[in-house]
Amino acid sequence: MLDKNYDPQNLEKTWYSHWEERGYFVPQTQQGESGAYCIMIPPPNVTGSLHMGHAFQDTIMDALIRYQRMQGKQTLWQPGSDHAGIATQMVVERLLDAEGKTRHDLGREAFTDRVWQWKGESGGNITRQLRRMGASLDWEHERFTMDEGLSEAVREVFVRLYEEGLIYRGKRLVNWDPVLHTAVSDLEVLSEEEQGHMWEMRYPLVRPMRMAKVRYLVVSTTRPETLLGDCAVAVNPEDHRYSHLIGEYVELPLTGRRIPIVADEHADPEFGTGCVKITPAHDFNDHQVWLRHRDESAIADQPHGGLINIFTPDAAIRANEPDEGKLIPEAYVGLDRYEARKRIVADLEAQGLLVAVRDHKLQQPRGDRSGAVIEPYLTDQWYVRVQPLAEPAIAAVENGDIRFVPDNWKNTYFEWMRNIQDWCISRQIWWGHRIPAWYDSEGNVYVGRSEAEVRERHDFGPEIELRQDDDVLDTWFSSALWPFSTLGWPEDTERLKTFYPTSVLVTGFDIIFFWVARMIMMGIKFMGEVPFREVYIHGLVRDAHGDKMSKSKGNVLDPIDLIDGIELEDLVEKRTKGMMQPHLAEKITKATRKDFPEGIAGYGTDALRFTFAALASTGRDIKFDLGRIEGYRNFCNKLWNASRYVLMNTEGEDCGAAGGALELSAADRWIRARLAETTATVTDAIDHYRFDHAAQAIYEFTWNAFCDWYLELCKPVLTGAEASDAAKRGTRHTLVHTLETLLRLAHPIMPFITEEIWQKVRPLAGVEGETIMLAPYPKVDAAAADPEAVAEIEWVQQFVLGVRRIKGEMNIAPGKQLPVLVTNASAQDRARLESARHYLDFLARTESVTVLDDPAEAPESAIALVGEMKVLIPMAGLIDKAAELKRLDKEIERLENDVKRTEGKLANPNFVDKAPAAVVDKERAKLEDHSRAIAELRAQRERIAAL
Repeated sequence: MLDKNYDPQNLEKTWYSHWEERGYFVPQTQQGESGAYCIMIPPPNVTGSLHMGHAFQDTIMDALIRYQRMQGKQTLWQPGSDHAGIATQMVVERLLDAEGKTRHDLGREAFTDRVWQWKGESGGNITRQLRRMGASLDWEHERFTMDEGLSEAVREVFVRLYEEGLIYRGKRLVNWDPVLHTAVSDLEVLSEEEQGHMWEMRYPLVRPMRMAKVRYLVVSTTRPETLLGDCAVAVNPEDHRYSHLIGEYVELPLTGRRIPIVADEHADPEFGTGCVKITPAHDFNDHQVWLRHRDESAIADQPHGGLINIFTPDAAIRANEPDEGKLIPEAYVGLDRYEARKRIVADLEAQGLLVAVRDHKLQQPRGDRSGAVIEPYLTDQWYVRVQPLAEPAIAAVENGDIRFVPDNWKNTYFEWMRNIQDWCISRQIWWGHRIPAWYDSEGNVYVGRSEAEVRERHDFGPEIELRQDDDVLDTWFSSALWPFSTLGWPEDTERLKTFYPTSVLVTGFDIIFFWVARMIMMGIKFMGEVPFREVYIHGLVRDAHGDKMSKSKGNVLDPIDLIDGIELEDLVEKRTKGMMQPHLAEKITKATRKDFPEGIAGYGTDALRFTFAALASTGRDIKFDLGRIEGYRNFCNKLWNASRYVLMNTEGEDCGAAGGALELSAADRWIRARLAETTATVTDAIDHYRFDHAAQAIYEFTWNAFCDWYLELCKPVLTGAEASDAAKRGTRHTLVHTLETLLRLAHPIMPFITEEIWQKVRPLAGVEGETIMLAPYPKVDAAAADPEAVAEIEWVQQFVLGVRRIKGEMNIAPGKQLPVLVTNASAQDRARLESARHYLDFLARTESVTVLDDPAEAPESAIALVGEMKVLIPMAGLIDKAAELKRLDKEIERLENDVKRTEGKLANPNFVDKAPAAVVDKERAKLEDHSRAIAELRAQRERIAAL
């Protein structure tokens, strides 16, 4: 028997350990095996903790895996984590900083050893949290992007691409983090609106006398320090204000250099003055302008061909090289970029070249790890030549080899892929896959899988000194190989043969470019086949107000806190600890105390998972409201208590498992038909990634059909002395088989509670098996369709609900037995009044049911309709007439007073004109509702007064 109270925390931990110890998560060939099914987990950062986005997508993936496992497929959900180069290095460097050391004190090898030590001690947090979520990952084959096998795959891919000319080293602009001293990807740059300034500066014209009317061009910038690297001023060729100046020169303030005026469509005549300073080494758009004009002599003849870098890796003004003369004015050399900005603005103002300084809101790019303002910076980096890889990846989606769900996300994919740029894959840090390239003393580069291979290939003896490249590969490089490297590539393993290509990728829309597209390119390149057949794109998990969850907003919810609960003070500390903006702590504390005065209750994993499923409409962001998870915690409780009722009425009883005649009632046949319909709905919903529809169907069947109706409908048989043994056996059989099937139906979404109950119900249903995880998923039973039984029970429901409604309206106790009259009854109605009488007596508490052939014979009654048939409850003698009239008069008076107040409000122009539209609409709706209620009460008063 089940425990009296549902305790999710205890049973969830017990069952997960049991599943993992028994090896149920490992792919296994089952009887009736029907192919393989594989999902690759998007590898979370080894430094990370489970957030709501993880929990949401992990629920979807686990539901799919459990569903397919129960379908008899050989299923693999591949676990693993990402080495998270920059994030992990920062964590360990902070630990060293607390010891008063830097990574340079340790040296590269010792620092890398220290990172591995940290991973072994502290890097498994998120995998423990995934277990709490019930994730049925194949932990026995967990991978890590820096493990030996994946490192071999990374080296192999790098070497092959290099040998095909698809990897090269070049000097290009990158996003540069001046604190971390490394290039970072676009995904690692956060652009948020900040208050800044716009400076307007005069660039004096170098002009013949005939142009005396125009003395300056005025340019605007948010980064005046970068003028030291300007190589031109661009104007639009269609801008008639400046067209006669194209080809002329201006003096570049403070530098003594002259730079040309060039015609380029990048200059927008409608923006600012229409003149744009061009700084190609420190602005991505300006770099594109430079590429278009670099062969013009006015640009090409400048130092470095106009591509002038002014910064050190720290974003300070660099010193001049020996052959550069005074290219960069000595007054600014060595200054931090912001100190240089102040000095340059002051000098411009002193020379009369500063026109204005205006307040300006700008999108400021900051490193997501360091918080530092990112600089476009010119450095030597390694790149992948992407275009040849992109073309077959585009074709794979065009021809349907890969399908996006929802379909519209393919347009986002195409937009990026058709405008793709070469991929910068090098990072200037120590933790990661070190680039397999070596240099000799003359700077020649040699790429190979190891230094030994390079020496053997080029016949280098020990006297030739080789130095390995210091850079490591972008973390996304190893992630791009994830679908095949985790399965053993470059070896031709059985796992690779069985599970590649994988079945579906489940991910957020924000990494379609950075991860999804790159996996497709690499999969096709190295496996000759797409890495997955479908890409399910889910939305973001937002808070109840629709805002994005973030530490700075203080609205982050930890899924483990929702599972296990958290006290208010602990929640406040968690939300305010380690904030990058400590001044927000007081505001966040106040909001947290208001929203969660009692902290957060522990709802259990199943309730959280069911909430995610119920909210998972394809592709849309979801608003997470604690009210929903509380409702689904109640749903779990409802299922638990219903199961206890079933077990109390079936354990130790004859449920037909050993044979014997089964007499099925209309209710038995009806619930079997409803179960078949629900099975079809849920199966179709999961097949089409509509987890919201699946959850809704399970909820409605469980709560409404099974608990609220069937468990009541079966009581007359189970408790009735006149019911035959075959009828009792048939109802018990239906009870346990319906519950056992329902548990299997719900298991992919709610794994723990379904396993606990199934273990108790399974023997009663005569079902074999060690675990519900490996039990077959329900199939639609076509033979269960029973329109006649469905129609009869729906008729019973209408009858019962009609009587209950009348009792409610008349303030009659629900349990009071009443005589019922029926008019306008068809032959079928009369037959059902006979066959379903036991249901009506039990559920509607009918004292008697009398069919009136002449409706005129009916006394004053309350009426309910069941199709064309009228159900009448005579009111005489049922109520205290005087007391009921008094009650009705009082209620009518109250509502009439409310109506007068509301009409007064709506007649007041000050209220209607000044109140928010939603408030006015609410008052109008209230007026309409109260007026309707008054009319109904008056009609009821007339009926009672006539008694």
